[in-house]
Amino acid sequence: MRQKDLKSWGYYIQEFKNYLKLEKSLSENSLLAYERDVLKLASFSKKSSPLDINDDMISNILAELNEIGLAPTSQSRMLSGWKAFYKFLLLEDYTEINPSELIDSPKTKRKIPEVLHLHEIETMLAAIDHSTEEGNRNRAILEVLYSCGLRVSELTQLRISDCHFKDGFVKITGKGDKTRLVPIGLQAIKYTEIYMDNIRCQLDIDAGHEDFVFLNRRGRKLSRVMIFIIIKDLVGLAGIHKTVSPHTFRHSFATHLIEGGADLRAVQDMLGHASITTTEIYTHLDRAYLRQTMEQFHPRA
Repeated sequence: MRQKDLKSWGYYIQEFKNYLKLEKSLSENSLLAYERDVLKLASFSKKSSPLDINDDMISNILAELNEIGLAPTSQSRMLSGWKAFYKFLLLEDYTEINPSELIDSPKTKRKIPEVLHLHEIETMLAAIDHSTEEGNRNRAILEVLYSCGLRVSELTQLRISDCHFKDGFVKITGKGDKTRLVPIGLQAIKYTEIYMDNIRCQLDIDAGHEDFVFLNRRGRKLSRVMIFIIIKDLVGLAGIHKTVSPHTFRHSFATHLIEGGADLRAVQDMLGHASITTTEIYTHLDRAYLRQTMEQFHPRA
């Protein structure tokens, strides 16, 4: 074995790409796909060299990806790329250990949350009747759900005083009354402001409900059940044959960001998720970085 000098990820990835191109004759698209998968492993692991990775780390990363709703097929594809990478490192005597060798691909038979494709979300948005007051409100609701990855309870509890649209953030109170700042996209801001400026302002609002963003026609905050009904009706109008709930938008939000290349820690911070593999709260990230992540990787940013 060569002397273990712990070169950077970039060095080993470039060597891996050279090997795939020269000895495996892979296409440029295939090379980029392998590179993206290994770069994700580098980002998730926070280790300075791939030779520092062990099997427990890889298992924990896959568990975190599963928790935020990344499809097992996507997890399996990533793992396949990692296995190929470490086989190369073994072949070239960079290492004597393949930490991915005994890691099984995620099982796909288990029931997993549905994830909407971007075109399905856009079809649902197109099915909304914007000539009605409820239609304008419902457009804002779907835009916010998908833009911010909120739980349904977080959406119904969203308050005007927590919307900092000029800064591009909303303050969310999640499980355990823990608060977090979540970036919100321009489309979500646009349709929420249209609803607030043209529809909500004309409602006779009940006492105690003045600060809630989304209200029913009686001037009271929407219930969880009503959000489910709104989405169920739109799924039918859009002709989508999937089991879709408000949480589906949360899973879609996370999956689309991760598959687009977003940093796992940033997505976890935006979701307000606690890991099933550790009691540690996910790494705190500053607002500017969260905002940059959402704008760079969210399809409707």
